[in-house]
Amino acid sequence: MNQRLEFRGGWGTAFIPVAIFLFFCVLYFIVFKAFEMYALAMGAFVALMVGAMFVKKGNYDRFWDSVYDGVKEAVPIAILLFVIGMFSELIKSTNISSGFVWLADLLGVDGGLFTAFTFLAVCVISTATGSSIGTMFTCFPIFYPAGVLLGGDPAVLAGAIVSASIFGDNLAPISDTTIISAGTQAYTKKEGFADVGGCVASRLKYSLVAGSISFVLFWIFGGGGTVGDGASEILTKNMNPTTLVMLVPVVVMLIAAIKTRNIYIAITIGIILGTITGLAFNLLTFDNVISVKDGAPRGFLTGGISSMMATVTLVISVYGIMGVLNGAGVLEKVTNGILNSKMGKTVRGAEIAMMLGISFTTLIFGGVTSASMTTFGKVQNEIGKRVGLHPYRRAYLLDGFANAIVLVIPFLSVFVFIGALLSKGYDFVAPLSLTQVSSGMIYCMVLFLVLLSSVLTGLGREYEGHGGKVVRNSKENANQSAAM
Repeated sequence: MNQRLEFRGGWGTAFIPVAIFLFFCVLYFIVFKAFEMYALAMGAFVALMVGAMFVKKGNYDRFWDSVYDGVKEAVPIAILLFVIGMFSELIKSTNISSGFVWLADLLGVDGGLFTAFTFLAVCVISTATGSSIGTMFTCFPIFYPAGVLLGGDPAVLAGAIVSASIFGDNLAPISDTTIISAGTQAYTKKEGFADVGGCVASRLKYSLVAGSISFVLFWIFGGGGTVGDGASEILTKNMNPTTLVMLVPVVVMLIAAIKTRNIYIAITIGIILGTITGLAFNLLTFDNVISVKDGAPRGFLTGGISSMMATVTLVISVYGIMGVLNGAGVLEKVTNGILNSKMGKTVRGAEIAMMLGISFTTLIFGGVTSASMTTFGKVQNEIGKRVGLHPYRRAYLLDGFANAIVLVIPFLSVFVFIGALLSKGYDFVAPLSLTQVSSGMIYCMVLFLVLLSSVLTGLGREYEGHGGKVVRNSKENANQSAAM
């Protein structure tokens, strides 16, 4: 048995790397408003170096061995992120959002209906790319000014774009948060972690219910503005119906992911079919696939790897910090503390503890969901296993609550900051405040209520049966699990 990692001042000192990392999260995302993952990764590695100074004599090498043990668990996630980065960059490079703008113009939607249509379109785009922040930067310059000029309420329209970007981050099989949520939840009855395809299939119903309700609410509350001059020019400049053909490889990829439960097969199919489709319809050239210009590599293949480098570095660094907490026995103490509390006595109570845990962790991480899920995922894994919950259920509660109402809090959410930032620069509408953007993020609020209802009523609750299979709403299983 490996000897426990010991710190001067007791096991609580093991949280020093976490505290330093949180300091950098606040510094970059809230003070500097610099939304770069590699900056947070730097903070995490600095935190590790500082944390190593507080170990007891003879523990220094053991400290870094704990870091290595944590990083080893991040390797499957890192590889998958690099693979999905290529498909994500492929879809981005074809500018699929211009096809949705053409469709909106064809249907003649404006006001509240345009806001609702924007929510739907951005949901599709974010699911196709798996990137919430990337989707926001892509879609805001196209949908936001056009929507305001077509009579949409600026705050609700901005909220629709932000929360729709989060929709895909929560659901897409190629999203970093989907991969992290699956990769942190292990089976009890068999080897391995939850497969991405199964996680997506199990959470689809929750996302669709929350999305449908949100669509109607955006339609109702998204109008009220005044149609302005220049809407037609903006729409015309950003229209290309041909790009909608790229939905074909996206749909095929999603179906393959759910059917085969193997994300590598799905991504391979998606990249091959997407490349052929893009070239056939002149949305891509061979230079867009792979090329070199002025000595620098170009194309979506290398671009996909490059776009994921910062996120992978962040994941590795945070897993290193988790390795330290695990080596010091801190994660075990936190898990036992929850399970020995009143909430830990029942399955429902355990799920409420999960909700509070990931929400609080996401809050203190400033809405950086990849970091918060990596951090709390290990605790959620142990809590869920001890009450018999299936990894799919654990993964979705982790991902769902991290992407729900906690991201709406105005001064502690990177998504609200970016939404307010992207609303600037238009002469015909005043920039939005943080509270205005957060008030329009209807989907995040609705998703929270949908998930909370599932936790309180037990609807859709899944347990791990023999061989790791899903058992739904089994009272016998629930009673056995609650007694563990």
